[in-house]
Amino acid sequence: MFFDTHAHLDLPPLSDAEEAVVRRARDAGVTRIATVGIDPESGERAVSIAHRHTGVYAVVGLHPHDAGRLSDTLLARLEALSRCDKVVAIGETGLDFHRDRAPRDSQRAAFREQIRLARRRGLPVVVHDRDAHDEVLSILSEENAAEVGGIIHCFSGDLAMARTALAMNFLISIPGAITYKGSEVQVAAVRGLPLDRLLIETDCPFLAPVPHRGKPNEPSYVPLVAAKIAEVHGVTVEDVARTTTINALRLFRIPVEEEVRVTYRIRGSLYLNITNRCTNACTFCPKRHDYHVKGHLLKLSGEPTAAEALAEIGDPTKFDEIVFCGFGEPLLRLDELKRIAAELKARGARVRVNTDGLGNLVHGRNILPELAGLVDALSVSLNAPDAESYARICLNRYGASSFAALLDFLREAPRHVPMVSATAVALPGLDAEAVRRLAESIPGVTFRLRAYDDLG
Repeated sequence: MFFDTHAHLDLPPLSDAEEAVVRRARDAGVTRIATVGIDPESGERAVSIAHRHTGVYAVVGLHPHDAGRLSDTLLARLEALSRCDKVVAIGETGLDFHRDRAPRDSQRAAFREQIRLARRRGLPVVVHDRDAHDEVLSILSEENAAEVGGIIHCFSGDLAMARTALAMNFLISIPGAITYKGSEVQVAAVRGLPLDRLLIETDCPFLAPVPHRGKPNEPSYVPLVAAKIAEVHGVTVEDVARTTTINALRLFRIPVEEEVRVTYRIRGSLYLNITNRCTNACTFCPKRHDYHVKGHLLKLSGEPTAAEALAEIGDPTKFDEIVFCGFGEPLLRLDELKRIAAELKARGARVRVNTDGLGNLVHGRNILPELAGLVDALSVSLNAPDAESYARICLNRYGASSFAALLDFLREAPRHVPMVSATAVALPGLDAEAVRRLAESIPGVTFRLRAYDDLG
């Protein structure tokens, strides 16, 4: 389901039809909304609205347009409001050098004070930024806003700005303007950012997405924003909805009961997460700090049996392919993998295995003939052009023999599996072209470069 992370339900015309607006949102699959105050009075209305509706939360702050109202009394009101149980962030605050409705020094002072309030309260910051990109980032850095993180709301910057914000623990929130002509810079930023660092919003009643542009916006339109992001990223709307919702829940510190996934769907593929054990401890592995992939939690409490995995898969022909790929090395469970794959093939499925290519080394024999007829495709993580680089990137107990064994696996694989691809993660400093040349020098092996920071 969708989470509209920035709405103004207290503003007309939405406030005139609050119940209907929330009902239409739920009918559209938008089950969570953050309604954002722009001053203490608006914040009080936001808190009241949040208390009237399940799944609606409040954000309280002072908009830069009203920064001239800043006072100790006003800040005390905001702090009191921030203690309400459904308040999840401080904002929107920031800088607006486009309209300049408040003196810039007042805007800067109000921005800094609200970051300090957010840090005192342990709440994220919702940032308004218009024609003030560099100064917004400077103030966030100077005030140590990374301590609590937050959102660059209604993002209007470029990819470089977004990456700087991500490094400071801020997520990038995309509004309906992404659907407008002239939004190429923001589209390029979305394309270059991992989905697990994005949020979606309406900023309603403003910025209605196409085809509603020019009309009052409302939360029920946020799926149109998700659809544009899905198009840019080459994923499904469901992938965007699930991932951005989890992103928002975690940022806002909203408790959520998540089901650990043995099977998980991305695009038209169904993935099998049958182990969290791995041969390698790769330096880039995201499970060092998180077990989520596109909104799916993959931290297993135990390894599923073949029967349990097959029961969860159901009819495999509903999917383009079934992929053995979770947060672990599937060939460590070779016997279970073969049993599952045999049943999947009998049911008409296409089967792919993502592997580190060290299966022969682990099992002490050539296991590739055992995969013949069971596996249609292998994706093998090569990740380096030479043994020295591989040992530095992909640490394991086998040491220097690992890379040679990996290359032997790749050379042998096309004899038993119809499609074999070597992959590499686009790590900073990696000579990706050297890895490509090495992979493509092996008969029957293709090459694919994977994004460094975007799983799935």
